[in-house]
Amino acid sequence: MSDENRTVIITGASRGIGAATARLAAARGYRVCVNYSSDAAGAASVVDDIRKGGGGALAFRADTSDEAAVVSMFDEASARLGPVTDLVNNAGQSGGTTRLEDLDAATLRRIFEVNVIGYFLCCREAVRRMSTRNGGEGGRIVNVSSVAAVNGSAGERIHYAATKGAVNSMGVGLAKEVAREGIRVNTFSPGLTWTSMNPPGRLEKLESAVPACRAAQPEEMARGVLWLLSDEADYVLGANLVMSGGR
Repeated sequence: MSDENRTVIITGASRGIGAATARLAAARGYRVCVNYSSDAAGAASVVDDIRKGGGGALAFRADTSDEAAVVSMFDEASARLGPVTDLVNNAGQSGGTTRLEDLDAATLRRIFEVNVIGYFLCCREAVRRMSTRNGGEGGRIVNVSSVAAVNGSAGERIHYAATKGAVNSMGVGLAKEVAREGIRVNTFSPGLTWTSMNPPGRLEKLESAVPACRAAQPEEMARGVLWLLSDEADYVLGANLVMSGGR
């Protein structure tokens, strides 16, 4: 499976699922814009790995809730890597582990800014460039959600789960809105995965509730994302691919 004529922006790609997706996309021929917000060293490592493998990549620092920064990121990626054909919305925050009664407004605003508004802004810029209605040649968008949108994360991350519920709804609506303009939009919902978003001990405590008896590795999740971007999923749109080990 080769995608040598495609350029993908992957937000939150300095670590975890985003980094694994960037590396796999490059291995399959994509030119990759590695977005990050604060982990410059992690983003540089991903870009270095891609370039050592003969791929094309750049790191771009942008808070995806910042409208001007998002526009600049798309412009820079297009100028240096070629027209953006694919977007993986992955940047996100957990908002910490807390009960709802202990949440403050600042935490709520910030998590919705990054996890929801950031996704909308990146999708907007992708559509403006990809849509045949706007003179583009089409493209693919995958919004990374979470099974938390369905299970609610009671006692831990209700606020995080709510942001992912918004992502799910947006994905369905946007998929219908732009399907006739050459853009495929889908949602990807990972389950428990070994990433730094989980505080120490959390996954070990929850693994027993997973029918597959373990948490996933980021590389496993990356394969799901890349399948949704691939031509093998050409008739898949408005879908939510859940990879949760049965949980």
